[in-house]
Amino acid sequence: MTTRQTNPEAAAPAQPARSAAFASASGPLITLALAAALTVAALEAQGGLKLGQLTAVSIALDLACGAICALAILGAHPARRPWGAGSLALLALLAVITGLSITWAIAPDAAWVETNRTLTWLLVFATGISLVRLAPQRWRALLGGILAASLVVSLYALLTKVLPAELAADETYARLREPFGYWNAVGLTAAFGIPIATWLGSRRDGHAALAALAYPAIGVLVLTILMAYSRGAVVAVFAGLTFWLVVTPLRLRAATVLIPASLGGVIAAMWAFGQSGLSDDEAPILLRSDAGTELGVLVLVLVLVLLITGLVVTWLRDRRSWPQQTRRAWGTALLIGVALAPVALAGALALSERGLGGSVSKAWTDLTDADASTPANDHTRLTATGSVRARYWRDAIDIADARPARGVGAGGYATARLRFRSDDLDVLHAHGYLVQTAADLGILGLAVSLALLAAWLAAAGRSARPWRPLEGRSDGPERAGLLTLIAVVIVFAVHSLIDWTWYIPGTIVPALLAAGWVAGRGPDPAPLPSTVRERLRAGVRSPLRVIAAAAVLGLAVTAVVSTARPEAALARVDDSLAALADRRPDDARRLATQAGELNPLALEPLFALGEVEGSAGRLDAARRAYEQAVKLQPSSTESWVRLANFELQHGDNGKALESVRPALYLDPRSPAAKAVYLEAYRRSQGKKKR
Repeated sequence: MTTRQTNPEAAAPAQPARSAAFASASGPLITLALAAALTVAALEAQGGLKLGQLTAVSIALDLACGAICALAILGAHPARRPWGAGSLALLALLAVITGLSITWAIAPDAAWVETNRTLTWLLVFATGISLVRLAPQRWRALLGGILAASLVVSLYALLTKVLPAELAADETYARLREPFGYWNAVGLTAAFGIPIATWLGSRRDGHAALAALAYPAIGVLVLTILMAYSRGAVVAVFAGLTFWLVVTPLRLRAATVLIPASLGGVIAAMWAFGQSGLSDDEAPILLRSDAGTELGVLVLVLVLVLLITGLVVTWLRDRRSWPQQTRRAWGTALLIGVALAPVALAGALALSERGLGGSVSKAWTDLTDADASTPANDHTRLTATGSVRARYWRDAIDIADARPARGVGAGGYATARLRFRSDDLDVLHAHGYLVQTAADLGILGLAVSLALLAAWLAAAGRSARPWRPLEGRSDGPERAGLLTLIAVVIVFAVHSLIDWTWYIPGTIVPALLAAGWVAGRGPDPAPLPSTVRERLRAGVRSPLRVIAAAAVLGLAVTAVVSTARPEAALARVDDSLAALADRRPDDARRLATQAGELNPLALEPLFALGEVEGSAGRLDAARRAYEQAVKLQPSSTESWVRLANFELQHGDNGKALESVRPALYLDPRSPAAKAVYLEAYRRSQGKKKR
């Protein structure tokens, strides 16, 4: 019998080969996983205003992010410094202040929800830092995941116009607003993808076919922004692209991508603006369906034409290498063209009827005057400066002036605005991060936010060196990728100055992941001397790391429990009212009590309990429930109206008048408060006549 001899040295290279193959295959898998996660978060949470949907997505994010952060603590290499720790600490401080504001908030239940939301954002930002510590070479996967999610959401938004009967039969607006229910969130999501697609089409590494895909991607994204009539997204993407073009050495290549692709998207949008089935509000479904079919054909043609354009341009561009001096000259010319765009605009305004000064003055007045007329809800608003935001900003400033140090508490703007407003609009947000923070958290919140911005900018400067490459690290693909991630953050930051999209998971999560990655990257070389598995094994043997990882998991679990309770309380309230309708007063009382135990800061459990006790004839208990609601949130118009209405229903007109007066002070325009006051006054006058 013979025995086959195996040469260990000959077999040794198999393991590195398998590792290299796995590393090559894992990149696309990570990209798809990130894209799927971001897309699901956008589709499920929608606008972030429905507590049930927000709760489900927040819990999933808390658990996933907590696990990734714990793995990063265990798998961190001891030689690497904790880059991004300063930014993370300041964001954690902002979360703490948000939580502490519950103690002075005029709407403590809203402050609790905002605290949970901020904790989730903190974990997402920490996840961005954790991902770069675990796999710093996977920056392409993050860029690809954000771009893919941006395209999926944009295509879904367009499909609501292509297939209105199936996806948006009840839609009354011409503007794209699904899946968020808000057009500017659609525009911002599309804007995220444009700097990334520009990088994809202009990078020097990678397959040419992927570069060609950037052309139809930009065309679709531009079409989405314009059909959403999102001026904020236009401004934000212009800011992000301007930064990118200034700091990257790929300007000339980027121009070959941006110019034809953007032009294709603009032409398609101009055609759509001329179709009444796509541009008129409340258009009949048959007209919308016919126009949608034509739009679908147009989008397919746009994608095909731009794909062919991309293949041809990429092939021609890569066939010949232009001299460095020529590339620099054309790149400089491109920058001069971008810089001269405002000059050309000023020249056009100077030649207008109002002249330069008059045009600028009118634009500023339209933008900042709360009483200025607002533009029509059609595509003409893309060139208008007027906006209803000036009213929201004015009210936020008035609120901040009334309580400058600490504000009215997180989420309190919607309640406080009722006393200052001069319109009948029900608005939840101030449509601007700075004014919202000034109203909700005062100077304290603004100071921490500005410190967080400064810390992140410093961290981004260390990681990417926007103005000059880092010594010892080439001006290669990764730096361009980091600068692209910074451009994504800039797009989000500029948009957040004029809108409330930081509340929406689908728009803030990609930005926070990008911001965390940039902050956590640091100036260290990308390759790590050991694999993730080896580092995890070493981390498990370290008691300090195990304790830190357990603490992070504990924070994530705490966030999950805290996030789940407000939604669970509302579910109990609904069950209580359903039991009352089924004439089960004992079950209704028990469920209302449970709701109050789950969320002792909310008014709804007390309102439900008052209704249950009143239906059972226990008037003293019902009155105590409504009075407790008033004590819990004395700045709430609804709590006073409920108490006044209860007194009115049970014949005490004097107490009804006494209770409704604070409601009228808190919201002089409240229809419910006015109705209760007039009815109580009429009854009291009738008794006097008798």
